[in-house]
Amino acid sequence: MPTRVVIAEDEAIIRLDLSETLREEGYEVVAETGRGDDAVRLVREHRPDIAILDIKMPGLDGLSAAREIAGERIAAVLILTAFSQRDLIERARDAGALGYLVKPFQKAELLPAIEVALGRFREMKALHDQATSLEEQLESRKAVDRAKGRLMDDHGLTEGAAFSFIQKTAMRERRTMRAVADDVLAGALAPQA
Repeated sequence: MPTRVVIAEDEAIIRLDLSETLREEGYEVVAETGRGDDAVRLVREHRPDIAILDIKMPGLDGLSAAREIAGERIAAVLILTAFSQRDLIERARDAGALGYLVKPFQKAELLPAIEVALGRFREMKALHDQATSLEEQLESRKAVDRAKGRLMDDHGLTEGAAFSFIQKTAMRERRTMRAVADDVLAGALAPQA
């Protein structure tokens, strides 16, 4: 699968050159625009791997667009701009950009910048997914522990028997232990007397 790209650059000649360069290198340019607000909409619509944004654009500047795209974790963001002031670079970083390239650029600079941004995005997404998974596991464990306590208090079960009830009910009903525990805690499920 080729890497999918959305380009947002208000200078048509640069946008065309960038698009042509990327296509020659095997990237798939799925959308192009000269406006920042359109860039956010196009990224949401096309779900590319990376969005290449200029800073100065009508509608919404590239930093605001980057903040929205990065905040939703839709795609990697690479800023491509004529401005190299340190404060803009820091603002781009703070907006979630994973790369910053100053125009005029060379193909030899562009391609590594794209690949580094993509690599960093994949790492960040994997870490976020892992953290989310660990949070869910912890919440499930807490729910199961609370449900065991409820079964022990209300039905005189041992801890092992309470756990076994939750586990066997989950397997029999083909549900997660978390869902069974939630039902126990809600009073919707109890062992038969």
